[in-house]
Amino acid sequence: MRFSSCLLGSFLVVVVFSVAHGDPLVPALNIFGDSVVDVGNNNNLYTLVKANFAPYGRDFVSHSPTGRFCNGKLATDFTAEFLGFTSYPPAYLSLEATGKNLLTGANFASASSGYYDSTSQLYLNMVGSAKAKSIFSGAIHLLSAGSSDFIQNYYINPLLYRVYSPDQFSDILIGSYSTFRFMLQKSGPRKNLYGLGARRIGVTGLPPTGCLPAAITLFGLGSSQCVERLNKDAISFNKKINSTSQSLQKKLPGLKLVVFDIYQPLLDMVTKPADNGFSESRRACCGTGTVETSLLCNAGSPGTCSNATDYVFWDGFHPSEAANKVLASDLLSQESPSSRKAMLTTLLSE
Repeated sequence: MRFSSCLLGSFLVVVVFSVAHGDPLVPALNIFGDSVVDVGNNNNLYTLVKANFAPYGRDFVSHSPTGRFCNGKLATDFTAEFLGFTSYPPAYLSLEATGKNLLTGANFASASSGYYDSTSQLYLNMVGSAKAKSIFSGAIHLLSAGSSDFIQNYYINPLLYRVYSPDQFSDILIGSYSTFRFMLQKSGPRKNLYGLGARRIGVTGLPPTGCLPAAITLFGLGSSQCVERLNKDAISFNKKINSTSQSLQKKLPGLKLVVFDIYQPLLDMVTKPADNGFSESRRACCGTGTVETSLLCNAGSPGTCSNATDYVFWDGFHPSEAANKVLASDLLSQESPSSRKAMLTTLLSE
């Protein structure tokens, strides 16, 4: 859905005025989630799941790998640009995440739980309690998770799929989401994101997981079409996260919580690639385009495409920079089904 002309006009006046004066629309942007929004935290973790080598990052500003699971920018990078930031939230585990660099936010994706609490304390130490509260409460906090829980855990783990139905497993994830347990620190006084003062939170639902190239390869039984049962699970999860978010909004005073639909925009790119400027939506750019990701997507992978802008997917699980740009544009213009008000406007409103 798109902005109405009047709303878009008035909103752009604010955006242009703020950005022209060098002021971001919010004091900080914090990112939480999985590899879809990881900008390099896994570079500093003991894990094989990394993207700090070629050809990852080949189309990024620096033309070098950063740890992003993409050939270039992520959807959250485009979002940061739109909000007026001149740099992207640094990976919290990186060397750049120090001092004043953290005053405009940080990226915690793939990091261990609880790091944001340390950041909140850092705000407190550096700029005083009143200013720290203003930064954290005024910041936009974006959460993007769930795909890995299903694709890289539930569907391939017999200890899970033999015990829980997809519906039961999604209930477990929703339980964690409803209390923000996945962001609690490991020790000390436990506070969730809301308890730390966050009031502007944007959450993305699941994408059409059955349309990811690797999912088609692993679960498609030889078909080249999207795996419908996986997509149905994603739709069911998204309905739950929407209803749960509505309940949280009513229960927690001052909370501005919106759920961005990533399912339909990505499905449109997959099923109608030409309408969105793409020529390939079933196969990814890296390697054979069927399953490669992380270590399997490397400089020696045979068949890697030369022009990723033609592809919806960069590797077996992650969108290309071109697709991320389309997704970011769509997410920033989505309206609330109930109020018909742009959801980004809701997050930016006082």
